[in-house]
Order: sequence, then structure tokens, then C-alpha cells
Amino acid sequence: MANFARAENALKRADELINVGQKQDALQALHDLITSKRYRAWQKTLEKIMFKYVELCVDMRKGRFAKDGLIQYRIVCQQVNVSSLEEVIKHFMHLSTEKAEQARTQAQALEEALDVDDLEADKRPEDLMLSYVSGEKGKDRSDRELVTPWFKFLWETYRTVLEILRNNSKLEALYAMTAHRAFQFCKQYKRTTEFRRLCEIIRNHLANLNKYRDQRDRPDLSAPESLQLYLDTRFEQLKIATELELWQEAFRSVEDIHGLMCMVKKTPKSSLMVVYYAKLTEIFWISASHLYHAYAWFKLFTLQKNFNKNLSQKDLQLIASSVVLAALSVSPYDQTRAASHLELENEKECKIRMANLIGFNLDPKAENREVLSRSSLLSELVSKGVLSCATQEVKDLYNLLENEFLPLDIASKIQPLLTKISKVGGKLSSASSVPEVQLSQYVPALEKLATLRLLQQVSQVYQIMKIESLSQIIPFFDFATVEKISVDAAKHKFIAMKIDHMKGIVMFGKTDLESDGLRAHLTSFAESLNQARAMIYPPLEKASKLAEILPGLGEVVDKEHKRLLARKSIIEKRKEEQERQLLEMEREEESKRLKLQKITEEAEQKRLAAEFEQRRAERIRQEIEERELEEAQALLEETEKRLRKGGKKKPVLEGEKLTKQVLMERALTEQLKERQEMEKKLQKLGKTMDYLERAKREEAAPLIEAAFQQRLVEEKLLHEREQQMEVELSRQRHDGDLKEKNRLARMFDNKIIFQERVNSRRQSELSRRREEREQRINQIIQARKQDRELKRKKIFYVRSEEERLRKLREEEEARKREEAERRRKEEAERRAKLDEIAEKQRQRERELEEKERLRRESLLGRSTDGLSRPSEVPAVSRSSEPAAAAPAPGKYVPRFKREKVEGSAPAPPSEPDRWGSGSRAPPSQSDRWGSGSRAPPQDGASRPLPSDSDRFGGSRATQEPDRWGGGSNSSSKPEPWRPSRARNPPRG
Repeated sequence: MANFARAENALKRADELINVGQKQDALQALHDLITSKRYRAWQKTLEKIMFKYVELCVDMRKGRFAKDGLIQYRIVCQQVNVSSLEEVIKHFMHLSTEKAEQARTQAQALEEALDVDDLEADKRPEDLMLSYVSGEKGKDRSDRELVTPWFKFLWETYRTVLEILRNNSKLEALYAMTAHRAFQFCKQYKRTTEFRRLCEIIRNHLANLNKYRDQRDRPDLSAPESLQLYLDTRFEQLKIATELELWQEAFRSVEDIHGLMCMVKKTPKSSLMVVYYAKLTEIFWISASHLYHAYAWFKLFTLQKNFNKNLSQKDLQLIASSVVLAALSVSPYDQTRAASHLELENEKECKIRMANLIGFNLDPKAENREVLSRSSLLSELVSKGVLSCATQEVKDLYNLLENEFLPLDIASKIQPLLTKISKVGGKLSSASSVPEVQLSQYVPALEKLATLRLLQQVSQVYQIMKIESLSQIIPFFDFATVEKISVDAAKHKFIAMKIDHMKGIVMFGKTDLESDGLRAHLTSFAESLNQARAMIYPPLEKASKLAEILPGLGEVVDKEHKRLLARKSIIEKRKEEQERQLLEMEREEESKRLKLQKITEEAEQKRLAAEFEQRRAERIRQEIEERELEEAQALLEETEKRLRKGGKKKPVLEGEKLTKQVLMERALTEQLKERQEMEKKLQKLGKTMDYLERAKREEAAPLIEAAFQQRLVEEKLLHEREQQMEVELSRQRHDGDLKEKNRLARMFDNKIIFQERVNSRRQSELSRRREEREQRINQIIQARKQDRELKRKKIFYVRSEEERLRKLREEEEARKREEAERRRKEEAERRAKLDEIAEKQRQRERELEEKERLRRESLLGRSTDGLSRPSEVPAVSRSSEPAAAAPAPGKYVPRFKREKVEGSAPAPPSEPDRWGSGSRAPPSQSDRWGSGSRAPPQDGASRPLPSDSDRFGGSRATQEPDRWGGGSNSSSKPEPWRPSRARNPPRG
């Protein structure tokens, strides 16, 4: 490394080396000078050295040397002279571009010379092998060797300059210019790979700019000039991407522009937004996103109509036609109708993202699946008047596709309209930012839409149709294409049709029983017949007699319908209850498992925590003991050192354990003794210093007084001399000022005139500005009045709409309340009818029980006449009436009990409440059967079969014998049956 005393010497040395052909040595010498820490102060010579340095780097294609030198030069002149760095960088790019153009001129074959996919990649092995085997030394290879290296160096030059200028707020214009030149380089020579890398480099620069906000020379994006430069760069990137047909990179450029607008929260100029939406239309059309393409056209139409004052009526009509045709080209069915939940979520996020790019703000929490849709866009086009601005052919096409129902003639009427539309188009004269509009690009999509509409309308009229007939009414495609279109539409449930190639027919409509067509087939057929009958035979004026013929038909139908609805609701409730129970059981099992797992985990955590605390306490105890031992040893060593310095004898600690406490007590005792001795020494030294200071002051007092008197005399003489000099100087200045006043007195009038002229001019300027300010204030007041009026109208409209919606809600709530009241009344009537039926049933049961009671009384009366013991007769007579009141004749009585009754064996005593007797005396054998609910017949007749009345009366009488005649008074009547709520209500 050569050391130069002056920078000029290095420049001279480099020129000498260049003259003798040693450019590498010259470059190395200049590189050493530039990177040296000795020359860090900027001077004009350094700029000349940098010019020579970049010339050598370009001649030798040394990109890395150029980058290092420019970085060092940026450090030198960043805070002193940034314009010098700008000039050097411009010179560097000019030389690189000039060399590349010279190589291109020499090559004469640009297409072959630039046939390289990646400028940063080295030669491939297969290319080397091919060159050695073929031995080709022709023009193609020489062109590749001449042109490709220079274009590779030019690409490295652009990258180097962008890397150097990325964080420099003072050279933002140069950064933007370099990016534009790099874009033009990629466009001119079709360098797609380099364009992608260039976009990624610029994108990373902006990301790092936002990430590291504490840099000193960081550009401020909130400044209007910086923001405009960054936006111009991104829009140029978007234009070049679309011209190179790099649609993915173009879409990323659109996202970059949108992110930049969101970052600074400012909307660019309308001219830039026109370019933005124009490029969006191209991107969405290429990506087959016809819905977003149509929305982008709609935004472009709105911008042109509102901000382009030079827009002609013809151009406006052409743009409106493009908007309508783009909206019609959107598929009429949703592509994600049968998608999974994850796909729906991704589609939702994609819609929100695209809506933000286009300029429609959506709520991500709401279910906005149908916000950006074909139907909403078409309705908005009609409401905003876009359809009225389109051509007549487009209007007719819209009516045929969206409003008319012509199953057989729709294709024949649409075909001539499409032929006329395909010829419309051209360059817009009054909208330079909008690309050339050709309506013919929408014809294939419109033909597909017309085919779908025809199939949809035919499916509503016909059920079966021949393939030949269907092919004849669809002139756009052959049947194979129609089949593909119909399969896609049937997949997304737009139409329902099947094709039978064996029979050569097409079947429309669904064949399952749950389809809408079969479900309402009879209803629609009846309505059609009714309409036909009304057209053939007009209705007479007098009322129909259907109500007289079938007076209760409507009520019966309503009741049956309600019964079916009630049954369906009961089944649904049972299913829901069963599912709820299953879910509850699963939830309980899961909660038990989680609770057990939680308990186990808590126990394990407690055990681990206890072990950890135990280990921690043991470790702390050991550390404390070790620390105390170390401190004791340190105290012992310190005590020994202090005793050695004092010349004292080392204390003997025999028979004692050396602990920290013992050593601290010894050390404190020694320190106390030393402190006392030191205090005595200091007192003695203080007395000595006091004696010496007093003696020095007594000797110095007369000397100080003499020096003070001599200083007073000297300062008095100096003051008098300086005062005389100041008086003389003041007199001279006064004389000079008088002369100057006399000399300038002749210009006083001119000064007054000039002052009046300036005051008058400024007064007129003030008046003019005051008038302009008043005019501006009046304009602002008028504008604000208009804004307030518009705001009041909007508020009135919103409140009116809210009032209307509130009334609709109140009407809906009132209707629901009336419906609930009607259902409640019907339910009450149904329950009353059920109660009446139950009451009649109970009445019949009581009559049957009464008949059975009378029959039993007659049977029991005959059996008691044949008894041998007269004492048993009263018992039988007493128990006859309670037995007659028993309302359960169908109960089974075993044979052995009937034999006991016939043998008149005495019954064992039992509790009176158990048998239902009113007296405390134990009942006899006759009481056992009299107070019971079902007594066996005495004549050996077979047991009667149970009747329907046993469901309500028999068990009740058995459970309550006291109510049915268990008392001792034979003449008392049984208690009347009290109606109660049945345990098993009758089923409806």
C-alpha cells in the first residue's frame, strides 16, 4: 500500500500507471487512497480522484471496486458536499450505459446476444461442453462474449447505485431516477429475471426504511416530495410489469402502491389513480378474475367521469359499455358454494384483500360473502346511471340476459348484438391513461353467459329435450363445449340437468323426491291450469258455492296441518333432547377426565416444587456456610497483615475454633485500639499545626500592608492616563460624525421620497391581499354552508330510513305477538276439548262402576242368606255397602282367598286404617271383602274381565278405601268422585 503525502500525488501516480498500461495498479493505488482513514476530509481533489476511479472501474468492469469506493466516498462527503457524490454517481452510470451501448452497436444482433435467462449466473457446464465439441467460432458466440458482460456490468451498476442511495434523504431524486433507468433497461432488453430482482430490491429498501426508523439520514415519507417520488417509482414499476406481461409482479406492484398509500394515509392524484385502476383491469382480466375486473372498470369509470373534464361523450359511452360488459361477463353462480370451511375462510380473506385494493372497504367480522358479487354490482350500475351511458346494443344485451325470458329465441337475438359489439373499440382520445378499449374481448364470456341463461330458461319450460334440438338453438358452441359448460354449472348447482347419450336426450330438473321441482309440481300444475281456465272461461260475478259444498274443509285442513306440525316439533324436540343428553354425558366424562388430569398434574407440580424448594434450601445453606468460611479466612489474613505492619506480635488462637464470629470480635477489638491511638496522634499534630500557623501570620501581616499601599498608587496613575486617552478619542469621533452628517444631509429629501414610494406600494399590496383573503374566506364559508346542507340532507335521509326500518320491525313484532296469541288460544281450546272428553270418559266409568256395585250387592246378598251363624249377618250387612262402593271390579282374586270366604273362616285381626273401616274394632271376614276394592263372587262364578274404567277408577279406590265406604255406618253414601288431573292424559 503506497502512502501519499498529498492526494494530488496519488492522481498523478495513477495517470503515469495508466500511460504505461498498468490499469490494475492504478486502480489499486486509487482504491487504497480512497479507503484510507487519512483522507476523510472532503476536498475538490477527491472528486477528481473519484472520477478517475470510476472510469477505471468501468473500463475494467470492476463492479466490487466501484461499490467499495462509492461507499467510502459517501462517508466522506455525506455531511459536507452531497452534490459531489451525486455527480460522481451520475458519471458512473453514464459511463456504464455508454459502454453497454457501444457493445450493442458492435454486436448487431441484439436478440441472440441477450439470450441469457439470468445475468448473474455463470456459464452453464452444458454450454461449455457444446462450445468445445461443436467448435463454433462464428458471429453468435462473439456477440455473446461482447454484449453480455457489458450488460451484466450495467445491471450491477444499477444495483450498486440503488444500494448506496437507499437511505439518503438528500439524494431521493437520484434514487428515483436510477430506479426509472433500471426499469427502462429491463423493458428495452426484455430482462424479466432482472426486473423481478429489481422490484424485490426496491421492496426490501422500503421495508428496511420502515423497520429502522432511528437512522440519521432516513427519508421522510410524510413529506409530499418524498411521497411523490416513491409513488412515481411504484407506478413506473407497474407500467413496465404490465408491458413485460409479468402479471404476478404487476399485482405485487399494485399491493406495494396500496401499502404505500395506507402507510402515509394519503390518496395520490387522480391521474395516478386512473393508471392504477387501468392496470388493475388488465391484471384481473388476465387472471380470469372477472368480478374484480368489473369492479376495477367501475372505479375507473367513476374517476374519469368526475375528474376528467376533457372526456368526450363518445369516450364516456365506450368506457360505460366496457363496465357493463365486464359486469355481465362475471359468472352468474358462486364458485365457492360447495367449498369447505377453510376454503371459505381463505375466500373471505381474499375478498377483503381485493376489495381493499379496489377501494371498497369491507368489515372482516361481518358475513360479507355477497358484498362483492355480480348482482350487487349490476344493481349499482343501474342505480348510478352507468347503464344509461352505454351504447344501445349493450343496453339491449343487458335486458335480454337479465330481464327477458325467451327460452328458444334468446340466442338468435343475442348473436347479432354480439357481432356489432365485437366491432366497437379503439384508443380513447380524451383519456390518455386508459389503454385501448376493445369490447371484442368480452364476446366469449358473453356467449358462455348466453348459453347458461338459455339452459336455465329451457330447464324451467322443458323436462326432456333432444340433443339435436338443443344444439340448434345454441349457435355459439358445439354440443361438446355446451356439455362442459353445463357440467360446471350443474356442479355449482346453477342448473339441474342430465345428458343421456344413448337416447340422445337431455333431462332437466332434479330427480330426487326432495327437489324443489317435484315438491311443488302439483301446486304449479294446478296454478297453471287455473290460469288457463280463467283465460278460457272468465269468472262470473256471483260468488262461488265451494264454501257451501265443503263448509268444514278449511278447518279440517288447518287442524291436520297443525297436528302434523305439532308431531314434527315433538319429534324434533325428542331428537334435540337425546342429542343434548349425549352431549351432556360426553361433557361430563370430559370434565371428569380433565379434572382427574388436573389433579394429577397439580400433585406432580407440588411434588416437583417441594423437591425444588428442598434442593434450593440445601444449596443456600451450603453457600452460606462456604461464604462464612471464606469471609473468616479473609478476616484472618487481613488481621495478620495489619499486625505485621504495626510490628506487633501475632495473636495466638490455640484451643479455639476459627469461626467468623470469633474473628470478627477480634478484628473489632483491634480496630478500636488502633482508632484510639490514631485520635491521640491527631490531637498532638493539631496543636503543633496551630502554633506554626499563628507564627507565620504574625510575620506576614506588615509585609501585606506595604504591598497594598504600593498597589494603590500604581492603579491611581493608570486610571488617570486611561481617562485622558478616552476623552481624546471621544472628541475625534464626534468631529467625524459631524462631517458625515453634513455630507448626508443633501440626500434627506430623496430618502423621504423613496420611503413614501415603498409605503404606498406596500399599502396597495396589503389592500389587494386583504381583498383576496376576504374572497377566500367567503368562498370557504359558502363551501362549508353547502357541506352543512349536504350533511343535513344525509342525516335526514339516514333518520328517515332508520324510522322506516323501526316501523317495519315494530310491525313484524306485532305480527309475531298476534301469531303467538292465536296459537295460545288454539292450545287452550284444544285442552278444553280434551278435558271435556276426559270428563265424559270418567262419567261413563262411574256409571259402569255403579252397575258393577249393584251386581255385587245382589250376589253378596244371596250368599249371606245361606250362612249358618247368625252372628255374622250384621257384619255382612255392614260390609255390603262399602263393598258396593269399591270402583275396581276387574282386580284378580286368588282361588284360596275365595275358598276362605266360602268356608266362612274367621279373619285375623288387622289395623283399621289398612282395611279402611271407620271403627277401631278388628274387621271380620265379611269386612275384609266389603271394604276392599274387588270381592270375589260367592256363587263360584268366573271373574269378570277388566273394562276401560279400571284405568281411572279401580286403582284410585284401592288406594283410598276410607273415601269409598270404609266407615262403620252402613247407611252412609259413598263420597262422590272428585275429578283430578289424570296421570296419563289421552293422546291426541
